Amino acid sequence: MNHAPNNHEVIVSGIHLDLTPSLKFYVNEKVGRLFRHEERIVRIRVELESDGKNDVTRPFIAKGHIAIHGPDMNCSVASDECHKAVDLLVDKLDRMLRRRARLFKVRRKHPHAIELGVLLPKTA
Repeated sequence: MNHAPNNHEVIVSGIHLDLTPSLKFYVNEKVGRLFRHEERIVRIRVELESDGKNDVTRPFIAKGHIAIHGPDMNCSVASDECHKAVDLLVDKLDRMLRRRARLFKVRRKHPHAIELGVLLPKTA
């Protein structure tokens, strides 16, 4: 079950990791809360990577890519458990979206003066 609206897309992929249906459902359920915060998200791609060779203490890496109107957002986290890595990733993406929304809100409430190179005619 995908909690995201129909016009949004969630892509879950595994690198050196077999994705179980329950893990895909878990990722979709967690990522669904991001769509509630920001409706202009086009696509979210989550890559789960098992990297036990390089780092024994943090063998799971979760990477998130949000395609949104404007610059895309990317981040990655590492953890010793796959589900914990997904939780940390969603929290980090959530903070990034909230920060972005806060910056846009500040820009809306404090517009900057624009200088025009010509004189405007006065109206009656």
